[in-house]
Amino acid sequence: MSSIVQEKVKQAVGVLSELNIDAWLTFVRETTETGDPMLPVILGQPLTWQSALIITRAGDRIAIVGKYEDEAVRSTGAFSEVIPYTKGVRDPLITTLTRLDPRQIAINYSLDDVKADGLSHGMHELLRRHLDGTDFGDRLISAEEIIRVVRGCKTPGEIERMRAAIATTDEIFQAAASFAKPGVTERAISRFMHDELTKRGIEPAWEAAQCPIVTTGPNSMVGHGLPSETLSVTPGCILHLDFGVRQDEYCSDLQRCWYVPEPGETAPPPSVQRAFDAVADAITAAAAVMKPNSRGHEIDAAARSSLLDAGYEEYQHATGHQIGRAAHDGGAVLGPKWERYGRTPDYPLQPGQVFTLELGIENVDGKRGYLGLEEMVVVTDDGLEWLSDRQTALPLL
Repeated sequence: MSSIVQEKVKQAVGVLSELNIDAWLTFVRETTETGDPMLPVILGQPLTWQSALIITRAGDRIAIVGKYEDEAVRSTGAFSEVIPYTKGVRDPLITTLTRLDPRQIAINYSLDDVKADGLSHGMHELLRRHLDGTDFGDRLISAEEIIRVVRGCKTPGEIERMRAAIATTDEIFQAAASFAKPGVTERAISRFMHDELTKRGIEPAWEAAQCPIVTTGPNSMVGHGLPSETLSVTPGCILHLDFGVRQDEYCSDLQRCWYVPEPGETAPPPSVQRAFDAVADAITAAAAVMKPNSRGHEIDAAARSSLLDAGYEEYQHATGHQIGRAAHDGGAVLGPKWERYGRTPDYPLQPGQVFTLELGIENVDGKRGYLGLEEMVVVTDDGLEWLSDRQTALPLL
């Protein structure tokens, strides 16, 4: 079983102690269809029947699971006490909580953090029904602060897996750049990159239809768009790829771009080079203010101001997001205080969190297409470390 699961459960015990929260309860069932985002982190396998995974700040690691799943849970090495049941989870759950007597029981719901909101409404109601007749229902609190650290702050083992995913992504970018020529369609580039994934036995970091996102000129879909069967690499335009892989359970998410020269051109036009430099400078500005306890909206403001000061329009999305087991991994967002982001732009950054830094210019010169860059960084004790090799020059295709 993955040592990462054991690392994360051990990490959770420390987080509970730091936050002075007695117990964290993850309550799930039939997780292959409606899985809690935290289950792969702290267990690494699905569960069928109602199951209660309890971690305490005292170091208890207790799994109450249906009989016939108990041996598989024991095999993870993550839970020191595995309690199987046959008829129902309520009695062993109440007995265990009575023995532990936690003052607070953190459960997985959140208004703002999607990765901390794994407890469905029905399961929340069911849990409360199980707790009827006790005062444990009055002790329930949100686990979002726990999850923000346990999921968001990566262990050394997680960081190494992400470095490997980034290296693979760079290889596929290079292969795609060799394949892409004037006249090659966006969809053909996407199929080529999918073939590269298949050769390596890995998956795209998000839905395959939109991974990679391919733009070749002013008529391409910008943002979470679909590669076109008719639009193709065109001289005088920018080829832009937004792509990531899921490798060994961890993701990458990067953007790269190239200028497609017209006959006789030996360098990008000055206006295109200026746009590239402005985007790269904005990413540098964001990185310069990233450090522990800084807020996402502060990093976003630095990047946004840099691009606006260079004379370009404001981009209509956040400057970055956390990444890990998923391309969008919940937690803090490096974004403005817009309603769409809830409280996430005000979360303090913490060492070990991995973020993207991404932004672009929608249509350079009104005819060249989208120019965007995306890098990956990890927050350190005194700033950040670049995980990706930054794109600092705009090559010709």
